[in-house]
Amino acid sequence: MSELKITDVKVFLTQPGGSRLIVVKIHTSEPGLYGLGCATFTQRCFAVATAVERHLGPFVMGKDPRNIEDIWQSAMLSGYWRNGPVLNNAISGIDMALWDIKGKLANMPCYELWGGKCRPAAAAYGHAGGREPQEVADSVRSFLERGYKYVRCQLSGYAGKGTEPETEGALPGGYFRPRPKLHQIPAMFEHLRQELGDDVELLHDVHERLAPIDAVWLAKALEPYRLFFLEDLLAPEDIDWFRHVRSICATPIAMGELFNNPREMTPLISERLIDFIRVHISQIGGASPALKLAHLCEPFGVRTAWHGPGDVSPVGMAANVHLDIACHNFGIQEWSPRNEKELEIFPGMPEFRNGYLYPNEKPGWGMEFNEELAAKYPCREDNPRAWVARIPDGTVVRP
Repeated sequence: MSELKITDVKVFLTQPGGSRLIVVKIHTSEPGLYGLGCATFTQRCFAVATAVERHLGPFVMGKDPRNIEDIWQSAMLSGYWRNGPVLNNAISGIDMALWDIKGKLANMPCYELWGGKCRPAAAAYGHAGGREPQEVADSVRSFLERGYKYVRCQLSGYAGKGTEPETEGALPGGYFRPRPKLHQIPAMFEHLRQELGDDVELLHDVHERLAPIDAVWLAKALEPYRLFFLEDLLAPEDIDWFRHVRSICATPIAMGELFNNPREMTPLISERLIDFIRVHISQIGGASPALKLAHLCEPFGVRTAWHGPGDVSPVGMAANVHLDIACHNFGIQEWSPRNEKELEIFPGMPEFRNGYLYPNEKPGWGMEFNEELAAKYPCREDNPRAWVARIPDGTVVRP
């Protein structure tokens, strides 16, 4: 096998659920030896597919798939401009597929390649919600009954209670009023603590839809309710405000879902301004940079909480869980159950049991991919509008 080479790189788009998923498959000169990777950027999936097909795939053809670090570095730097979401996701699809191949060559799960298990399974959190605080409490109870110990709580979605545009000629979008959210969210958690007590671990996702000074106020207002973490309090453009948050309260902060440049992450980590790093692993370029990021975070007391909703492919979720198992500074793993079609297309998904995610013991990611079945669920051609949020006068606000 000394002449092992990459012989083909294929990209697959499929939408068996709500999100458009991107899977990369790398074939090698060794018969039957291939790897799977996640490149899912659901809002711009066709751009990522083109980047793999026209640029990154041809770039890695003929290379030795065992040289993961050299391939990652040269793929990242060969485009000159770097650290953008389209090319990062394209590189991720290749990087994860190469780790899958490496695990199969070693006849080991990927977590064994990174030092073995720090824990047998990864604690997971689910997503509860409702239109009123009591509905949220009832939703949390349903998660507790299913074995969850950690539950994220949202009141009427990310933005809070919706509203209607107030100006003539207002453009489409999800309208909301930022100021009421500042009062509704603390009131919701006061109700939840009264109903559920202090034992359940509660989380909340702001999704950056607040002015920075209001975000600082919210973090302080939520301090008495001892959240496990408050997620994405500020937009990446406003991360300097985390110094103000840290100076006035001890609310644990998780950040990073929109990050793709190392310079967005390193100041927050080195200054201990966040408690959990929460990146979308394919968005930063795959398992290789995620592993390095986890090791960077460890001496600063920052734990991992990789992004894991439905717009991470099952292959990407397997990568998340293998990292969770192998990294000492694991914190929590976001988890969204998959529908029957997804489970049929992607055999080998990590299993959720009594609040924890267990990877299988097969080599690599332990995943398979049914190409023929995936082709039955093509991606919609439209441009998603779900993330266009506006305040009542029609102004677009950042997610």
